[in-house]
Amino acid sequence: MFESAELGHKIDKAAYDAEVPQLRENLLNAQFDLAQKAKFPVILLIGGVDGAGKGETVNLLNAWMDPRHIVAHAMGEQSDEERERPPMWRFWRALPPKGKIGVFFGSWYTAPIVQRVMGKIKASDLDQSIDEINHFERMLTNEGALIIKFWFHLSKDVQRKRLKSLEKDPKTRWRVTDLDWERFKLYDKFRKVSEHALRATSTAEAPWIVIEGADPRYRSLTAGKILIEAMRKRLDHPVQAAPSSVPPLQAPIDRLNVFDKLNMSQKIAKKKFDSELEKYQGRLNLLTRDERFHNMSVIALFEGSDAAGKGGAIRRITSALDARHYRIIPVAAPTEEERAQPYLWRFWRHIPRTGRVTIFDRSWYGRVLVERVEKFCSEADWMRAYGELNDFEEQLVKNNTVLVKFWLTITKEEQLRRFKEREKTGFKRFKITEEDWRNRKKWNEYEHAVCDMVDRTSTEIAPWTLVEANDKNFARIKILKTLCQQIEAAMKKSK
Repeated sequence: MFESAELGHKIDKAAYDAEVPQLRENLLNAQFDLAQKAKFPVILLIGGVDGAGKGETVNLLNAWMDPRHIVAHAMGEQSDEERERPPMWRFWRALPPKGKIGVFFGSWYTAPIVQRVMGKIKASDLDQSIDEINHFERMLTNEGALIIKFWFHLSKDVQRKRLKSLEKDPKTRWRVTDLDWERFKLYDKFRKVSEHALRATSTAEAPWIVIEGADPRYRSLTAGKILIEAMRKRLDHPVQAAPSSVPPLQAPIDRLNVFDKLNMSQKIAKKKFDSELEKYQGRLNLLTRDERFHNMSVIALFEGSDAAGKGGAIRRITSALDARHYRIIPVAAPTEEERAQPYLWRFWRHIPRTGRVTIFDRSWYGRVLVERVEKFCSEADWMRAYGELNDFEEQLVKNNTVLVKFWLTITKEEQLRRFKEREKTGFKRFKITEEDWRNRKKWNEYEHAVCDMVDRTSTEIAPWTLVEANDKNFARIKILKTLCQQIEAAMKKSK
């Protein structure tokens, strides 16, 4: 797939100078329209062989366009902070919001390609990374992002001459490092692996554009023209929402669901509760001080019916933890900053470092619950979300995160009792709102959504724990016990 990029493409100086002024004007106009409409972000990936002009192209685009609306990210070696989180965390944090252009000099392709060339991963590992990349980019494009992927190529002979030329000139010698020459020795391997990766990830939604990098004028003019054409096409002809490719949900013909088999009458007496609470809080505290805990992180996720007792359960967990080592993330309606990003961005940025606990009071499951029921998103959005959420959680678990998901459920009668109690109690009155009463009228719709959620996202690596919460004491002990058990199980695997 590199043959057309080894033909010796060139643009003479006169033709280049004649076209650049209009190209720059067009790019700036497109940037202005992009920023004004703020309907989608542009994600520009810059990849290719060493010496093919990747850095020069990034610098040129920064010079040609308005720096207020373009941010370039040179993704080099991972920092300590980045190594303690899933590999994609660093890229999620750098995604541009709607109306902006994000340039990635080095991207999510770099590590798997280099690792395969160096023999650090198997071909099957590379293919798995490619599959994950395709899922990621499909999710971004489904969220509306425009992805443009440039691969700057040089033939082996041209790359050798290019590196020697740069090294010979005192002004450009700094651009050539020992690593560049080490990688040049592996040119054939890099070409083979890169070609495989590009072929497998050049999709209809995010195709690769291979550009010959030998002639700077040809390279710059080609990249600029492709960028403006892609931006102008999207600005002038907005794309329609992608249809869902998820099989339709089928309701059981006997209407039996996962909640029908729960024993909602389970209780724990006050005396036993006090004893069990002390036992499991102490156990949790010791687990988080265990030496093995420093190599893992914990995410405890709480969803549930209104008034099911999520806040009280969370407080029983945090009472057992060092305040320096946990965070509670309350999830409400998204802010303007969050709405300008792909849906999962607001959750990715709160992923904890190793040796830390993060508790989500409500979570990424809002898309398949409240957003579905209240029609805050399209059916296609929440239907494809099941797969996206499973992919997200798989990345967390693969990075040694203990992910514990709790759904607290109460009966409709118990919820009514608690609502009325809150209205009568002064210090609890803030907990009950008109929205709670309105949501209660949609009890059946929410229950149906929850059942679908459990069926689609209770996986072998991240199962849901359904908590019978009519009795708060029973629910709190079950949650603490489950959390301890899952941390212990993860520690045993890490031996």
